[in-house]
Formats: sequence, structure tokens, C-alpha cells
Amino acid sequence: MRKKIVNRAILGIPSGIAISYLITVVGSFIWGNGDYLPCPTQLVELMGNEINAIILQLILSIFVGSFFAASSVIWEIESWSIAKQTCIFFFITSIIMFPISYLAYWMEHSLKGFLTYFLMFTFIFIFVWFLQYLIYKCQLLRINRKLNSSKKQ
Repeated sequence: MRKKIVNRAILGIPSGIAISYLITVVGSFIWGNGDYLPCPTQLVELMGNEINAIILQLILSIFVGSFFAASSVIWEIESWSIAKQTCIFFFITSIIMFPISYLAYWMEHSLKGFLTYFLMFTFIFIFVWFLQYLIYKCQLLRINRKLNSSKKQ
């Protein structure tokens, strides 16, 4: 299990970087008025210049991708219910996401900003979870159909 966690953490690095980059592109499209915004201006001010801010954001994105990927082994613990897996995965990813999001200024540094970010995170989590649930359910239905058709023959 430990080897699987480490392998997934390593494989999660490019995903973390890619998702972070995608977020900067979408954010720039929404708030950039035609300019590319590689990271929040507050982070640039904190780090002294844009390249230092981007490097910090890159490192934090690597951590996020690694931890999300590594914690995905939770879904393979068959002795746990889907509710337990979901709650523990949500808890672990929240513990990872919120301090990093705060440090990187991906959320406003206020109670309102935290609550808004938490609601967005929760909504996205539920949406992705439900989408994966539907995909797995369809796959199981296909497998059951194949099994039933082979029994009839």
C-alpha cells in the first residue's frame, strides 16, 4: 500500500501543475481583461516579484496534485463504505487544500473568503464525486449485462 501511495503521489505532480495552470488561464479569462494573470497580485506582493510568486505557486500546486493523487488510495479500501471513503477523502483533501489556498492567496483572507472558497470546494467535490459515481454505475451495468448474456448462452 505504501508503494502505491508514493507512486500515485509522484504521478499526481503533473496533474497538480496542469490543473493549476488551467485555473490561471480560466481566471485570466474571467478577471484579466485580456491579460494573463499567472498568480494573485497579493502573492506577488508577498513574494517580492512575479517569478518568486509563480515558483511558490508551482511548488504548492505540486503538493496539491501529489496529496490528492496519493489520498486516492482511499477509494480502494473495500472494507470501508462509500460514505466513509467519501468523508475521509473530503477531510484529507480539505486539510491539504485550505492552508495551501490561503498561503497562495487562492482565497480571500477573510471569513467571507474562507466560506466562499469552502462552498466552491464542496460544490466541486460533490459534482466530481457524483460524476464518478455515475461512470462507475454505468460500467457496472455493462458488466452485469455481459454476465447475464453469457449465462443465457
